[in-house]
Amino acid sequence: MKKILAAAVLTLLSLSASAERADSLKQAVVNFDSLDIDEVTQTRILTGNVVLTRGTLTMKSDRALVKETPEGYMSVTLTAGPGRVATFRQKRDGAGDLWVEGQAERIEYDERQELVKLFSKAVVKELENGRLTNELNGAYISYDNRREVAAVRNDASGESKVGGGRGTLIIAPRRTGPAPAATPAGK
Repeated sequence: MKKILAAAVLTLLSLSASAERADSLKQAVVNFDSLDIDEVTQTRILTGNVVLTRGTLTMKSDRALVKETPEGYMSVTLTAGPGRVATFRQKRDGAGDLWVEGQAERIEYDERQELVKLFSKAVVKELENGRLTNELNGAYISYDNRREVAAVRNDASGESKVGGGRGTLIIAPRRTGPAPAATPAGK
């Protein structure tokens, strides 16, 4: 029964949230207070009110480590200062005004693998036309955009530990009105 329930929850959750595919082909614009660059390793360390924008994707944090592979794929690690969170927001593919947004003390984004990981005080929300459709809260959230699979764990290490706390899944109703009245049997 627990496996069936878990499968049902993951199916409902599946964050059918494919990120806007065209974003990866757009230039990244990063604003910051301070920057250190290592051209040999293609590493950039940005600090102070960092805002990275790439198409519909916006990432904000106090510090960002940006690496680029020789093939041009980016990986970004956002780190928040004490008592703060790093955030991201991105339009999802699909009809309508679909968005996904999240926050955590640390966010890791790997463009090549299309994988985002949120560590400590992690929250991911799906919005449709400005209305919340799904929300996840946990110590650790991982979302694989290619496979459209999410995992939530009760410890920021990415593992579930006994006594480590609990996560929360909020599923907003999809329908807007009451259910139609049942037709009596035999009619």
